[in-house]
Amino acid sequence: VCKIFRVSWKDRDRDVIFLNSLSAQFKQNPKEVFSDFKDLIGQILMEVLMMSTQSRDENPFASLTATSQPIAATARSPDRSLILNTGSNPGTSPMFCNVGSFGSSSLSSLYGTSPAPTTNFTSYVPMTGSSLTPPASSVATTSVPSITVSSHLTATSPSWMQPSSPRYRPYTVTHSGGFSASVPRSLNISIPPSSPSPSVMAASPPAMPITASRQRPTTMGPPLFTASPSTSRRRSSLLNRIPSSMGGSGSSSVSDSCNDHFTIESCKETEMLNYLIECFDRVGIEERKAPKMCSQPTVSQLLSNIRSQCISHAALVLQGSLTQPRSLQQQSLLVPYMLCRNLPFGFIQELVRTTYQDEEVFKQIFIPILQGLALASKECSLDSDNFKYPLMALCELCEIKFGKTHPMCSLVVSLPLWLPKSLSTGAGRELQRLSYLGAFFSLSVFAEDDNKVVEKYFSGPAITLENTRVVSQSLQHYLELARQELFKILHSILLNGETREAALSYMAAIVNANMKKAQMQTDDRLVSTDGFMLNFLWVLQQLSTKIKLETVDPMYIFHPRCRIDLPTDETRVKATMEDVAAWIAELYRDPSPFSEPKFPTECFFLTLHAHHLSILPSCRRYIRRLRAIRELNRTVEDLKNNESQWKDSPLATRHREMLKRCKTQLKKLVRCKACADAGLLDENFLRRCLNFYGMVIQLMLRILDPAYPNIKLPLTPEVPKVFAALPEFYVEDVAEFLFFIVQYAPQVLYEPCTQDIVMFLVVMLCNQNYIRNPYLVAKLVEVMFMTNPAVQPRTQKFFEMIENHPLSTKLLVPSLMKFYTDVEHTGATSEFYDKFTIRYHISTIFKSLWQNIAHHGTFMEEFNSGKQFVRYINMLINDTTFLLDESLESLKRIHEVQEEMKNKEQWDLLPRDQQQARQSQLAQDERVSRSYLALATETVDMFHILTKQVQKPFLRPELGPRLAAMLNFNLQQLCGPKCRDLKVENPEKYGFEPKKLLDQLTDIYLQLDCARFAKAIADDQRSYSKELFEEVISKMRKAGIKSTIAIEKFKLLAEKVEEIVAKNARAEIDYSDAPDEFRVPELKEQIQAWMRDKQNADH
Repeated sequence: VCKIFRVSWKDRDRDVIFLNSLSAQFKQNPKEVFSDFKDLIGQILMEVLMMSTQSRDENPFASLTATSQPIAATARSPDRSLILNTGSNPGTSPMFCNVGSFGSSSLSSLYGTSPAPTTNFTSYVPMTGSSLTPPASSVATTSVPSITVSSHLTATSPSWMQPSSPRYRPYTVTHSGGFSASVPRSLNISIPPSSPSPSVMAASPPAMPITASRQRPTTMGPPLFTASPSTSRRRSSLLNRIPSSMGGSGSSSVSDSCNDHFTIESCKETEMLNYLIECFDRVGIEERKAPKMCSQPTVSQLLSNIRSQCISHAALVLQGSLTQPRSLQQQSLLVPYMLCRNLPFGFIQELVRTTYQDEEVFKQIFIPILQGLALASKECSLDSDNFKYPLMALCELCEIKFGKTHPMCSLVVSLPLWLPKSLSTGAGRELQRLSYLGAFFSLSVFAEDDNKVVEKYFSGPAITLENTRVVSQSLQHYLELARQELFKILHSILLNGETREAALSYMAAIVNANMKKAQMQTDDRLVSTDGFMLNFLWVLQQLSTKIKLETVDPMYIFHPRCRIDLPTDETRVKATMEDVAAWIAELYRDPSPFSEPKFPTECFFLTLHAHHLSILPSCRRYIRRLRAIRELNRTVEDLKNNESQWKDSPLATRHREMLKRCKTQLKKLVRCKACADAGLLDENFLRRCLNFYGMVIQLMLRILDPAYPNIKLPLTPEVPKVFAALPEFYVEDVAEFLFFIVQYAPQVLYEPCTQDIVMFLVVMLCNQNYIRNPYLVAKLVEVMFMTNPAVQPRTQKFFEMIENHPLSTKLLVPSLMKFYTDVEHTGATSEFYDKFTIRYHISTIFKSLWQNIAHHGTFMEEFNSGKQFVRYINMLINDTTFLLDESLESLKRIHEVQEEMKNKEQWDLLPRDQQQARQSQLAQDERVSRSYLALATETVDMFHILTKQVQKPFLRPELGPRLAAMLNFNLQQLCGPKCRDLKVENPEKYGFEPKKLLDQLTDIYLQLDCARFAKAIADDQRSYSKELFEEVISKMRKAGIKSTIAIEKFKLLAEKVEEIVAKNARAEIDYSDAPDEFRVPELKEQIQAWMRDKQNADH
């Protein structure tokens, strides 16, 4: 006992505490003086602690010099820097004595030894007659980011004798000047001296149980403390060992690395606590030194009593019962130990076990600890690895379990700030700033959330691609560590039956308070940050991984007890607001369809809505930032390229300032993008999102057809009411997320859920009547367009899965053709311009499907007898006419301005405002020309492909004349008298390829060459002329656009047309003088029909 407590009653020594007042009792027969070992241990501890509070001139702990046998192995260093021991120390251990209570769920996932956290928590059974024998822990190595290098302890003795844990890293402080560095692990946490004060008590009371801790001495005052030499030496040890609140290393100077939140306060309780912690630890040392002797019942009971008495007296110290009462607002003395991972094995768990049944004592000890950890977390950032210590400490506290109870979880949810009430319109930001877990969830790599990250990792002179990749991987590793701890914290609270409801309420509150994040324009000050929401989403994803869809109730979102506050004006997939209100009122009259909400259902829908409020707003912000970077790059390039024009003008200074601002802003945005790449383009995270959306798709497909996965198309004409009433964003989010990963992370696309995603796209595109909003269908079309190999080569396999899907071969082409015509009228004010983009996407898809044999047959069936084909071709003709006309007109305007600017003398004579107006018009025309030419080229390509394969449908009376008129008009634009106006500088800049366009147009003529089409050309009196065709032939020969044979064929067609024109002219002359009574419409139609028949007979 004396060896463990380092006390002596015989004589003074520098290595022990001399107990003068107990020497007389010790000399007697112990059995006559002390009732049992517990009484003996209590007397010794209370005597030592009371000596500490009473001594005016001498500190009893001063005799425990640094020359004593150390608890931690030491390492020599020429300076006083923080050293990480490379050898495991048999006397050191993490907080808990039962690895089973947290090892499976904490250690393995934290260090990557298990792919998924385990939820099986082993109950802790207190040791009562035997010594503490910690279970073995395997040596694990943490994959630490390259920015901060750390190593794990290497065991030097058998694992059953080494209760070390990957969570614990013992620190040693070395000193210069030849002073021995063998400082005890707990004693080196010491404090600066405080001012003298009167003694507190005159005599030492007998040892008292923990339940008597509220019986405090009658006279309380500040403790007396006189610093000893060893205490002064140990002072710097403490400061170096406590992590800096600013995230610095342990070797930082006191002024740089210390903060009130991370340093122990200067008080006598610190010395007492150090002593008790070391005594607790020495029990483990003795057990490992002499395991056989310590396994004897009497010795085992003695050691167990020592442990329990150390814990009981530590509880008294933490409450201030031996010195001055401590309030709940004071920083707990244990927090720095926990942040340093510097407590003996099982200390905290024993402290919880001893105190949790006394609510007042439990709260008085652990509420300050919880507050201290939250405060430490607020000071942390991902610019160093200090962020993990508050998280790991809280996680370990929450995982302490006795039977089915997690005492710390119950205490956490009982805090006033567990779920604070909203006080303003910024409920989301309030919840993040004020709620207890808000600080822990706020760790972020985004520049707008934490500028320390961007300043540390992305503030160099040049950000190379390789550097960015390495740093991104390191930051993603940091985030993974933090999120694993967050998951285990929330998981422990959910596992605890008493706190599950509070946890679900907190999760729902985060979702409901951040509904505004889904808006296109939102005030970021009123909602939680992207980093907070993504961390929250990650935790929910982990909670949802084991959910089986069979246990999810699709009616939950309409349930009277649904936790999610869906806005009443939320747009639904098919139903109107009135339809939804009437249907829900009908459901509430008969509540039988509703079952009691279970955790899998609630967790699933909370996760679904969390995706809507986290990953998708972050994706939109990322895309907006990329767009801003492109715009700034374009502005900088324009200013640089035009510098010769403005450098000598009066606006030169203004342009230079603008160039400087643009460069600064561009540099800032590039750094922000690098941070966002780390936070958002994490492949593992995106895969989790994709797999969850796969579950969402499965749920919707089950609603659409209970026979899933054996779905048959077309679906029933009547839309299921549950699906019709679902929020529209359930479908839209899937499309938007797919669109994002196809663009920025296509390698993520191939997951087990991909087959369901393909089926969902096919089912929705082939049953457009199930969706009310045409723009939602357009988004699904755009996803298919983006996966087209012509657009994104890396998604070729995905596109092939769509076109080869059994459900798509018969219905996809007719459905897309129908949508091509339906988007003529969408109801939006921008419908006229929107339709061109949507049709461009469909045309690109058609070009790929045309090459697929299965779809080729469907095309041919549609061309010959399909209801949509005539409308489709009419829309195609209209679009080609408009787009080519607009793009060629814009090229003419570009030509005019370029010609004006070439004539420098006349240009300089123009007023400055007129010059600016012309340049602004030029920029606008260039944008319009690029856009319209791209769309027009696609429609002409479509005509070229279709007319090459099939001609008969295009020669129908309702199509032939319109197609011929469109072709003639565009030939006139390209080769007519004003074709020189189309000559612009750098035509490839606008995508203008006149030779290719002329080649395709003339190909269409040749592919449709027949008498009926020749007559259709001749009947066009607006654009056709003999001179036009002659000019076309001349240009083709001159430019070598076509072969001689093709030109001769075109010439023959022209001659054939000219013959028909001549016949039409003669017929017009024959009937020009007919009396008016013979000009009735019916007679005219009969005559014209007779003439057509005669002409056909002639041919």
